[in-house]
Order: sequence, then C-alpha cells, then structure tokens
Amino acid sequence: MAAILGTVKYGIIGVGMMGREHLINLHHLRSEAVAVVSIADPHVPSQQLALELARSFNWPLEVFSGHQELLDSGLCDVVVVSSPNMTHYQILMDIIHHPKPHHVLVEKPLCTTVADCKKVVDAARKRQDILVQVGLEYRYMPPVAKLIQLVQSGTIGQVKMVAIREHRFPFLVKVHNWNRFNANTGGTLVEKCCHFFDLMRLFAGSNPVRVMASGDMDVNHKDEIYDGKVPDIIDNAYVIVEFENGSRGMLDLCMFAEGSKNEQEISVVGDIGKGEAFVPESVVRCGSRVAGRDGVQTIKAEDDRIKYDGLHHGSSYLEHLNFLSAIRAKGVQALAVDLQDGLISVAIGVAAQVSIEKGRFVTIEEVVNEHI
Repeated sequence: MAAILGTVKYGIIGVGMMGREHLINLHHLRSEAVAVVSIADPHVPSQQLALELARSFNWPLEVFSGHQELLDSGLCDVVVVSSPNMTHYQILMDIIHHPKPHHVLVEKPLCTTVADCKKVVDAARKRQDILVQVGLEYRYMPPVAKLIQLVQSGTIGQVKMVAIREHRFPFLVKVHNWNRFNANTGGTLVEKCCHFFDLMRLFAGSNPVRVMASGDMDVNHKDEIYDGKVPDIIDNAYVIVEFENGSRGMLDLCMFAEGSKNEQEISVVGDIGKGEAFVPESVVRCGSRVAGRDGVQTIKAEDDRIKYDGLHHGSSYLEHLNFLSAIRAKGVQALAVDLQDGLISVAIGVAAQVSIEKGRFVTIEEVVNEHI
C-alpha cells in the first residue's frame, strides 16, 4: 500500500448534515496534516452550506455535482461517503473500481441490503491498495469505549446478556425527506440501529445466529405526506439477538422519548459482574456479584484527545483520528471497523425488519443467503 506523503487530502461525497459534520471534524484535525480539498453533492443548498463552512476554515474547495467527477479529478487521497443510504452501494462500487486508489470512510449503514453489502465486500477484497472503514462510530464514545475496555479485560466475566436502550427524538428532516421511507434507509432497524447491533456483537464476542423483533410506527410521521406517500419507518421496537456462544442481546428503541436523561443506556452482564454506560451523561458503572450493590463503582468517562464533541459526543473525531492512523500505517494497522463488521450490523437489522413483518424468528443465515 502506497504511503501518503505530506498532507492527507480528503473529499466528502454528500455534504448534508452529516457530511458537514465530517468537514468540521476534519478541520479540528488540521494539526494532523489533513485538509478537505473537494466536495460532491447534487443538492446546491448543501453545497453552499459546506462552502460557507470551508471558507470560515480558510479551506478552498473544489465543488462537484457528482461523485464520479470528484474521483476523476485526482485531488483526493481519502473520500468520506456521507450521502443518503440508498446511494452508498453505487458510490462505493465506483470508488473501488476507480483506477486511482482512494481510501474510504463510509457512513453507516454500509448499504441498505445485505446483497449490496456482500458485493461491496467482494469487490473491495480485490483492491489491496485501499482501506474501507465503516462509520460505526458509537464504539468511540468515551463511556462506550470504557465499557468495551472493561468487558474485554474480563472484569465482568463471560458475557451472558447485553441490553441497549435508545430513547430519543424522532428522525431529523433530511434533504428531500429521503429518510422517511424504508426503501431509502433499509428500515429504521438498519438505518439507526446497526450501531447497536455492532456493539452487541462486540460485547458478546460472537456472531449472531437469529433475531426476533416486534415494532411499529405508532406516533411519529403519521401525519406527513411526501409526493402522495405516507412514511413507513417504524418509531419503536424491541429486538432480541441470539449469538453463537449462547449470549443474548436486547434492543429497546423508542423515537418519541425526548423526556429522557440519557439517550443511550447500555448494560452488559457477565457471570461475575455487570457494567453499564450512559450517554450523554458519560458515566460508566461497574460492579460484581460478590460485592453487590454497595460495591458498584461509578466512573466518569472522558477522552482528552477529543478536540470537537459535535453531534456524537466526540466519537466522530476519534473515528477520524483512528482512520488517519490506519492510513498512515500503510496497511500494517487493522481497521477498527471493517467491511465485515458493516455487513453483519446490516444483516442483524434486516433480520429484525423481516421478523416484524413475518412475526417469527429470522436466522442470520436466511438473511445472508437471501432465503427470505
């Protein structure tokens, strides 16, 4: 893998809310010799907002309406794909097949279907000269990272149960309201919850076997109509995931729960203890069965490396820092979140969506082999 000498030059494909968030994060990494040099987006208002941001950073940008023009320009070493979910597949394939190698950070979900994820994984295997990292950045949130460290150190013993609660606000308004429809997002349990399925797998230290879910659209978006169509994205669900090693995960999702102190609460229970993480409170609690309630410790989770908190409590900043380190290591350092991680997080979400539709357990094998 070729070394990148001097400044690492980034292009951002898709400069809506998340694309501009990446632009700000990269600005805060200027001391690491990075620069955003180009953007691509067909939506002119998004282009203008990104240009205004870049001017405030004194970063001149080349602006393209399409990603192919950005790739063909030869300006970039790295591209960040933060376009709408349903565009990821074609953009990734175009990047992977481009003669000039571009390292890629692609926002979650990797693609909206397992079939498309598999095609991207297969294509990328043939390009040993590029790195592709998936933007499952919740791993980097300081309390979550601290909990991962506690679990992997053996502090709570063999993990048996992982419970993740996300109680939050409804989906935000996006360009052309693309995120209101399953066909564009992959479904709520793919679009939003691939983060949590990725964390479950990480905590369990095992791959998923089967999924059971119950969910519906009960409160949000029911009075909205776009081009004559009513949104079909669910706003609440319970999801149970069973893993190969016998551990279980459970997701409790509610997107009309603004009256919550914490947006995410994560509990991991092993055979000798329990760990919990709370976001945005940024607190971790850890206790053992032997010490009981009185022995529970509370730890404030912080990471001094974070220079910008942004929309995800500093995790996007740390994600970029990690990816840049992997790029500079010229393939010697393994990616924190690779394409296989991206594929499995989508597969669990798809299985959950199908489970709601069919009212039964759905195996990961069914989803991956497209037998549903």
